[in-house]
Amino acid sequence: MSATSGEPHPMRRRTDRFPAAGTRTASLVVAVRPGDRDTDWLLGQLPAAVREVVLVGGGPAGPARTAPGGVSVRRLGPWDCTAGDVPHAGLLAATGDHLVLMGADGSMSPREIPHYLHYLESGFDFVKGSRFIAGGGVADYPLLRRLGHRALLRLARQLYGQRLTDLWYGFCAFRREFTGLLDLREGGVELGAELVTHALHYGLRIAEVPSLELPRRQGPSPSAPHPRTIRDGTRILGTLLDERPHNALLRLAPSARSAGRPGPADQDQG
Repeated sequence: MSATSGEPHPMRRRTDRFPAAGTRTASLVVAVRPGDRDTDWLLGQLPAAVREVVLVGGGPAGPARTAPGGVSVRRLGPWDCTAGDVPHAGLLAATGDHLVLMGADGSMSPREIPHYLHYLESGFDFVKGSRFIAGGGVADYPLLRRLGHRALLRLARQLYGQRLTDLWYGFCAFRREFTGLLDLREGGVELGAELVTHALHYGLRIAEVPSLELPRRQGPSPSAPHPRTIRDGTRILGTLLDERPHNALLRLAPSARSAGRPGPADQDQG
């Protein structure tokens, strides 16, 4: 899957740039919830490819500082966690060629970032983690949420004609040049689904990589939102329907579509 900077790749477009090897930079945007007070563990696990970390939340804004390894660390200040899991300000403030998005609660490991960047370097535009492919997993996923995810995933496959395995897991990476194209508007749990649906809608090349969702390092504060299966599923369903392509309804009625086609007998009579 990998390709050197001087070799064409079957997934690349003609307009793709071919920077010299080692010149691309990666920024990590981290959403810090009120209960995620300790981010030192995260900074200690950064791969060498990450040269900038943008922390959103967890304290007041301050000037950039340099972490071990020469990594620039900036904090944008507090944010209302009830307004969304992925603050847009962090994405807009990041300066790297590749943007990586993750949370600070310990459920996502920075050690997985090189897998995401590998696929971006190989010609994909948007890379998302999946807990439901070989090599991935989730420590705590109740049966009701698992069933709800399967139902929404089946609907998404019908609406968008894709074969993704994990719709709204928030660990993802994409090229910074596509930040505007993704046109993020939602602010809650459905934003992960909006990222994926917009990437599909605009024809971005998407890859999934296995990701292991671990238990949180510490529980969220009482002010942080708690997962609610019915509420979250309803909001994600609304996003899938609102963002569907115009021809999606044809996929939902395969019997009606096939009914209008002439069968073998009709063709013979013609």
